[in-house]
Amino acid sequence: MFTVVFCLVGTFAYAAALEKGDSGSDVAEIQAQLNACGYNAGNADGDFGSLTVAAVKAFQRDRGLEDDGIVGEATYRALMGREIPASRAGSTASVRRIVQTALRYQGVPYVFGGVSPSGFDCSGFVRFVFANNGIYLPRAADEQYDYGRPVSRSRLQPGDTVYFSTYASGVSHVGIYIGDGYFVSATSSQGVAIASLDSGYWGARYIGARRMM
Repeated sequence: MFTVVFCLVGTFAYAAALEKGDSGSDVAEIQAQLNACGYNAGNADGDFGSLTVAAVKAFQRDRGLEDDGIVGEATYRALMGREIPASRAGSTASVRRIVQTALRYQGVPYVFGGVSPSGFDCSGFVRFVFANNGIYLPRAADEQYDYGRPVSRSRLQPGDTVYFSTYASGVSHVGIYIGDGYFVSATSSQGVAIASLDSGYWGARYIGARRMM
């Protein structure tokens, strides 16, 4: 188990991208450049909203890029003429700390209602990991699902929270995505353990994901 974990840690991909819901000076710069190129991104206010998405998609179509409205590495390079800043990699340092904290507690037993390293349930584990990195989430899995920004499965990044329907309808299990199709969570059968999103059990029960950072 630990050999696998260390291999995974060494290959995590912290993909840099700006997308709807992001904000800041990097977004304002992109909006200004889109406007200068004749694509209406509205005011360069640093708020990546629907108008900016539409402008990015139009730019992407004209450049033969995938028109997903997300400013990833290829789109940023085509628009700005340089590589996307490393700082846009989903707050890489914070993400790495979240993942490393989560992996540190592998093997901790499952305890219904558990919220500490003496025993976790699924949402208690996720809440504990994020709280130890300055991000405070609600207690229950279904409440956590209402936080953050929705993330499609194809856009998952390490540190995203992933949700499943297991013993009850709706959200009843949560874990933390760690990259390469794997996530870590507190399970009743194994305690805190790594599993594949593509496994028969978890793949069939996957509901969605959220980005908290």
